[in-house]
Amino acid sequence: MNNGKTLTKADIVDYIYEKTEKNRAEVKDLVDSLLEIMKQAVKRDNSLLISGFGKFDAYDKRARKGRNPQTSDTIVLPPRKVVVFRLSRKFRAELNPDEVL
Repeated sequence: MNNGKTLTKADIVDYIYEKTEKNRAEVKDLVDSLLEIMKQAVKRDNSLLISGFGKFDAYDKRARKGRNPQTSDTIVLPPRKVVVFRLSRKFRAELNPDEVL
């Protein structure tokens, strides 16, 4: 599909456009809508499960001590929200067919 480079949103739009009879603007709107639904789900529910693909989980990281690498000063990094992605077992098995689960 994209020959080893990073897959972009534009690549996804192009791929769907080539496989359907919709025009490029319609496909772009559909992809944008899907991504917006996904973002809102993570913001609202702190998780998004896509069966057969994986799960996105958002969680709060506490404030922590850090160090400014230029000055070596100790600083406090503020709390923040982070998102992690975990592969589904099915997808992991597809990526690693020889791995024993």
